[in-house]
This record gives sequence, C-alpha cells and structure tokens, in this order.
Amino acid sequence: MVVIACGALAHELMAVIRASGWPHMSVQCLPADLHNRPERITEAVREKIRAARSGFARVFVAYGDCGTGGALDRMLDEEGVERIAGAHCYEFLAGSRVFERLSDQEPGTFYLTDFLLRHFERLVIRGLGIDRHPHLADQYFGNYRRLVYLAQQPDAERLVAARAAAGRLGLAFELRHTGLTQLARALVFANRETVQWAG
Repeated sequence: MVVIACGALAHELMAVIRASGWPHMSVQCLPADLHNRPERITEAVREKIRAARSGFARVFVAYGDCGTGGALDRMLDEEGVERIAGAHCYEFLAGSRVFERLSDQEPGTFYLTDFLLRHFERLVIRGLGIDRHPHLADQYFGNYRRLVYLAQQPDAERLVAARAAAGRLGLAFELRHTGLTQLARALVFANRETVQWAG
C-alpha cells in the first residue's frame, strides 16, 4: 500500500508507520511548496496515483482540499481513490470537532503545525516578504488575534520557537497538543485492517 501525501506531513506519517509496525505501507510525498500553487496540486497527485498503481495494490491520499476548490476530490472520484477526511492539515491533525470549536471561538486564528514551525522563517517571514518589509506583518495578520500551535510532537525548544513566532506576529499564543492519533486513525482506515495505533 502507498500513501501519497503532502510533504508537510512526511515526518508525522513516517512516525505513525514506524510506531505501528506497518512495513507494508510506503509513503510518497509531493513538495509542500505546492501549497503556494494549489492549482497544480490535483494533476500532481493524479500523476503520482497513476505511477503508483504499477507497484501497489492500494493507494491512499493524505491531502486536504488545500485550496483546490473541490478539484482534488473530483479527480479522486474519477480515479477511485480515497483521501484523508478534512479540508486541510489543521483539521485532520486536530480532529474536526476540535478544529471547529477553535474556529468558532476565534475566527481570527493563525494555525501552526510542527512542519510550519520548522519552516516558519522560510515560509512565513521570508515567503511573505516580512523580513524585507516588516510593515507587511500588520497587513497580513492585522485581522488575526491568536496563534494556535497544533503540536504533534512538542518539546521545550519547539514551544519556545512557537511562542516566539506568535510574538513576532503580535498574536496571543495558545498550545493544543494534537499528537498523531488523528493521523493514525486515518491510516488505520486506509489499511482496512484491525490494527492498533501504538502511540
């Protein structure tokens, strides 16, 4: 079985697979930078699916809609492939109910995952030009009120970095430890086996 995934989930997917002892499951990732060009995601995933079919009996996709406007789901229906439930990684890492509650509490929330935290400087600060034009932070984040760190595998160093990221954007900080359970449940579903998540 192969999981075709967003590169932003590579570390987390491999952690679940290793912890669960699923040697039959392989992961193939597309570049996380595709999020900057969501119109390219659907065809990139389709190409991966078709290439994977020559070597794998089962294909599962670990992508949310991710800005494709429903195009990804339409393509997956055509290809007969299932994907992880949720509109984006924030929802399927936190769980739909938790994410909905967080969104209802404060619509002006910027979400940070372990991946986004690791690449915060490159993707947020340099990617949005804030390093060169600091005033852009207010334009991009002026309507946000808080940063919620959806932590999969937090440690003291990551918590310090997440708090610093919130401070840099002028946002209140909140920690939500999501762990890897929701991701593991999706892979159990994909397996269609009675397997246990060891995390």
